Amino acid sequence: MPTGIKQWPDDSLERRAYRAVEDIPVVEVNDRNRLGYHVFLFLKGELPSVDEAIHVAQARMLVDDAEAARRITNALEAGESSEAV
Repeated sequence: MPTGIKQWPDDSLERRAYRAVEDIPVVEVNDRNRLGYHVFLFLKGELPSVDEAIHVAQARMLVDDAEAARRITNALEAGESSEAV
């Protein structure tokens, strides 16, 4: 890792959001970053749903929106259950 790049703490909303979109196949990395950012906005309460985060992000995904929403929701729920342990 280059000097000066600071990683988010494991329990941060940013880390949860970007981990939740790791397995979403996209056209290019920036699409995943944009999607992760909008999922972060959802976790902060600035967007009403994962579906809205996907819509607003306009990421070029290689799966349909419903599949992406299912994967992201499952990843977020899995992250919550592992934090509770």
